[in-house]
Amino acid sequence: MKQSTYRVILRKEPEGTYTAMVPSIPGCVTWGETIEEAIEMAREAAEGCLEVYTEQGIEIPDDSDTFEYSINVADPLANQSAEYSQPN
Repeated sequence: MKQSTYRVILRKEPEGTYTAMVPSIPGCVTWGETIEEAIEMAREAAEGCLEVYTEQGIEIPDDSDTFEYSINVADPLANQSAEYSQPN
């Protein structure tokens, strides 16, 4: 069976669970109690979504040629709150 590569984005939720999103597959969002569980749930959800899309004749490209990098950006709101809290 052919294997495809898909990116999974994980987000820690306030209650401590993890949301897992597969951006290249529309509607593919799930969650887990741990990172490992969320990743496994994402794999299962991706397989299910791809099966349905294949049945419907919808082709979803994989992420094998996608690159991702995170950057840090200054938070403008942090600077505003510091400005407002300084005495005149």
